[in-house]
Amino acid sequence: MSISLQKGQKVSLSKESSTGLSRVMVGLGWDEVKKKVGLFAKKPEPIDCDASALMLTNGKIAAKQDIIYFGNLRDASGCVQHMGDNLTGAGDGDDEQIVVDLARLPEQYDRIVFVVNIYGAVQKRQHFGMIENAFIRIVDGGTNAELCKYNLSENYDGMMTMIFGEIYKHNGEWKFNAIGQATQDPGLPDVVNRYV
Repeated sequence: MSISLQKGQKVSLSKESSTGLSRVMVGLGWDEVKKKVGLFAKKPEPIDCDASALMLTNGKIAAKQDIIYFGNLRDASGCVQHMGDNLTGAGDGDDEQIVVDLARLPEQYDRIVFVVNIYGAVQKRQHFGMIENAFIRIVDGGTNAELCKYNLSENYDGMMTMIFGEIYKHNGEWKFNAIGQATQDPGLPDVVNRYV
């Protein structure tokens, strides 16, 4: 049974898995807030959100290859793989997915942080206040059972990036932390600078 998390809540993924956790799928989703547009008004540009995984060593990004996003779909070890870019977020369910092979993940990585930023947010004048139904969920790769889900529900007007959550290992157990921290970072490079 999936656990519904609150901001800042931590959960043991290892304990929630019935088969022994070796691989997880991280699903991220969002929808644009529906706006009424006048007959002659310019149609708003679709919001292009991009999910990324930041692989940290001692809390820092050690190399450019440790940033997994639409321009670098897998890390050097092949343990973290982005499943592709969704340009609109249209439809139900996950908009983007990142698969993590926890059993094979090199030991130097102590956590993986999952972020979503709005591509071209400044130029398009877009922000997370224009997004609704945003969530991150963790699925057991062995059973396809959802282990936990965190729905973001605060007002994020003016924020262009969201640090959704992180997977980390503590005392031999894999855990998930629901962070839900919105930032005004205009793009992925700015978020990465928080971890260098």
